[in-house]
Amino acid sequence: MSSQTALLTLAICLVCVSLGCAARESDASLVIMDMDTIQHSVGVFGEEKTPVGTVELVEGKFGKACTFSFVEGSQSGFFTAQVEATPDWDAADGISFWVKGDGSDSWGGLHFVDANDWGYRYGYWFPIDSTEWTKITVPWHDLIPERPNAPLIDPEGDYKPSRLGRLYFGKRIRWWEFPAHSFTVDQIALEPTLPADATDYTAESAGAARFLRKLKAGEPVTIVTMGDSLSDKHHWANHDLLWSEIVAENIRQAYGVEVNLVNPAVGGSQLTHGLITMPRWVRTTPQPDLVTVWFGGNDWEEGMRGERSKELLRFAVDRIRRMTRGGSDILLITSIPSLASWDDRGEMAEAVRVVAREKKTAVADVDYVFHEIGQWTDRKPQLYAWDEVHLGGYGHHVVADTVFKAMTRGE
Repeated sequence: MSSQTALLTLAICLVCVSLGCAARESDASLVIMDMDTIQHSVGVFGEEKTPVGTVELVEGKFGKACTFSFVEGSQSGFFTAQVEATPDWDAADGISFWVKGDGSDSWGGLHFVDANDWGYRYGYWFPIDSTEWTKITVPWHDLIPERPNAPLIDPEGDYKPSRLGRLYFGKRIRWWEFPAHSFTVDQIALEPTLPADATDYTAESAGAARFLRKLKAGEPVTIVTMGDSLSDKHHWANHDLLWSEIVAENIRQAYGVEVNLVNPAVGGSQLTHGLITMPRWVRTTPQPDLVTVWFGGNDWEEGMRGERSKELLRFAVDRIRRMTRGGSDILLITSIPSLASWDDRGEMAEAVRVVAREKKTAVADVDYVFHEIGQWTDRKPQLYAWDEVHLGGYGHHVVADTVFKAMTRGE
């Protein structure tokens, strides 16, 4: 090798090293929690204040990392840490972190909380089935409000990411499942730019026309029923009879097709809870033929009213379309009154009607049907179970009939 070649090679190496150091320095400036030390405190759960688990320092993707191990049943228990948000957060598209799971089909839970207001809490689910280091990216809009009146995070809106101040790992009580599980996390960082799906899926997923075409063609269909205790098969009011199962049987009899019913509904849930846990069913059912969305009662009890309901329903429709890549038709179901508050919740039902028109989804107006039954017949009490809130046998059949007619209009 000539002296000139050697000098050129050395110069190139020095430039590469310099650029590499600059890149690492730039990347380091984006890191909001390097996980090289244990910063999270171990929280407790339950009346006996049981520790949620353990956190230990291990070898990581970059230096050290933290392994969070949760004990069985650790619902609403968290590993908690403060984080100092800055205006730089508002200039980023979201965050990323590296995770190594335990190989199970469970899920990890990430939780951001406002620096000053505990009511502003935001959740995100991530898979832990891989035992290899995997990078997870989270756009700000994928951090879902855990309470119905918490604003959506928007760097250009009223609630900016720089208002966040706490970063937890764990899952709230309505986040479905709490087995013993563990995962290791390294380098939580800001992401200046993240790819955004700006596709308008409205035209191809308007109404339920595609769903009806499949029924008429004799093809099997898959239905996902997002909801609360009115849809949860595990709830006491639904053990023997459930409206969605009646719908599936009606489809089989009317069209002679098989129906795969996927039911992620959880009693006590609000709309935002269903949106947080969406990744669980999307992973196994990425493009169901129809997604039904039925919430309202718990949201109302938590203080949600009509205008806020519209905002979150619009967001929900967009999120479902985005996460299913426009492959699923959507059917919104209006909330229903309880027997004791027959005329109090009309604005919640109206919010569903308005958003269904705006977003061009199918809609099942069970609120209207219930009020018609209450006005013209003496069967109003029979719509409900003994608690006058959940569905009785007659109520399940009325809901099933209304939903079946809505989904087979194909509009």
